[in-house]
Amino acid sequence: MSHGRTSYVCLPCRASYKQFHGPDRERRCPRCARVMIHAGSAFAAPRRRDKDAWRVLSVLLGAGIGFHKSCCGGPGWRPTTVREVRARTAYARRTGEPLAKALERYVV
Repeated sequence: MSHGRTSYVCLPCRASYKQFHGPDRERRCPRCARVMIHAGSAFAAPRRRDKDAWRVLSVLLGAGIGFHKSCCGGPGWRPTTVREVRARTAYARRTGEPLAKALERYVV
C-alpha cells in the first residue's frame, strides 16, 4: 500500500512542500537543509509574505497541532490570527488546560 502525499513545512524559509509520507526518514528543506515539520495532508500554506500567519502556524506546529484529515473531512477549527492565539494561550495559563487543547478550542 502506498502512502499519499502530505505537507511538510520549513518555518525559517516560510515554505511548504508536498512529499510522500512515511516515518522512515526526516525530510529536509531544499532551500536551507533544516529538518521540516510534518503539517498534515489538509494543510494550506499561507503566503510567504504574511508574517502573522506564519507566526500563528509556528505556534500551532510547535504545540504539536497538525492539519490532518479526520472522519468529518477536515482538520477542524484552528486559530488564524495572532489575537486568537494570544487569547487561547492566556486561557490555557489561567485554567491549566494544555496549550494544544486550548488552541484547538473553538470558543474560549
